[in-house]
Amino acid sequence: MASREGHEGLDGLVTESRRTGADYSARSTQELVELMNHEDAVVPAVVGAAAPAIAGAIDDVVDRLERGGRLIYVGAGTSGRMGALDAEECEATFSTEPGQVQALVAGGTLSSPEREAAEDDAEAGARALEEISVGPDDTVVGVSASGRTPYVAGALSAAAAAGALAVCVVSAPESELTRIADHEILVVVGPEFVAGSTRLKAGTAQKLVLNTISTVAMIRLGKTFDDLMVDVRASNEKLEARARRIVSLSTGASAAQADRALADADGSAKVAIVSLLGGLDAESARSRLDRAKGNIRTALQR
Repeated sequence: MASREGHEGLDGLVTESRRTGADYSARSTQELVELMNHEDAVVPAVVGAAAPAIAGAIDDVVDRLERGGRLIYVGAGTSGRMGALDAEECEATFSTEPGQVQALVAGGTLSSPEREAAEDDAEAGARALEEISVGPDDTVVGVSASGRTPYVAGALSAAAAAGALAVCVVSAPESELTRIADHEILVVVGPEFVAGSTRLKAGTAQKLVLNTISTVAMIRLGKTFDDLMVDVRASNEKLEARARRIVSLSTGASAAQADRALADADGSAKVAIVSLLGGLDAESARSRLDRAKGNIRTALQR
């Protein structure tokens, strides 16, 4: 059932509060740019302060991903789009399986007014989770600056009922989502540069948090080797060059040696690296990686 709240329900939210003495109309363009940059600068420190909470959530996320589960972001408006962006980039950057990291956005492909209204429908959020058969091996991350978006609350409640790990990323303390979630990631960034426009500091904080969750989870899963994205899928010339460079940097091989190893490995940087560092043919290197669940260091220790 859809639900709406009057403005009196917004008055106590930090995400809706105003900055004192703004008077933007009396300021120059450069002053406004500098003021906005000053406001934005507080975000990394706020996210850094949430590091223990983020790390705790990631450890549980990785445990479920190792069991074959999924990482599912749920949000509305800017929050939903942040989740969709992070999910889409995981497949390109880390070659995650289709659907392993995904996002549910309130309103989906509806037009803007309908999409914005869809965030008020808690039942739609619950149905969206049921339609993809969420279960105990999955993680659902509800993203909402206010911490009370009905669509997200409905989805997170359905996730908890299904035994999935429930995580919330919120910018308001003591939120409704916090009461549902197993892990709360609280990033209170204060009043927005334009009151209530949570696409600004709150949105930036969400992007940093979601980037951290997915990237560190993929590192824990062996999707990187040192700081190199060794699971990149070489689907264009730029990525082919990147794969060659990754193999060369990881092994000390020349560009020509890296090209030969990649050709033998059917384009897999991981297989090429294990082959070169382990002195193995491509088939043996691939077999080792399979047994090591794709982790290069583990494969080289066998």
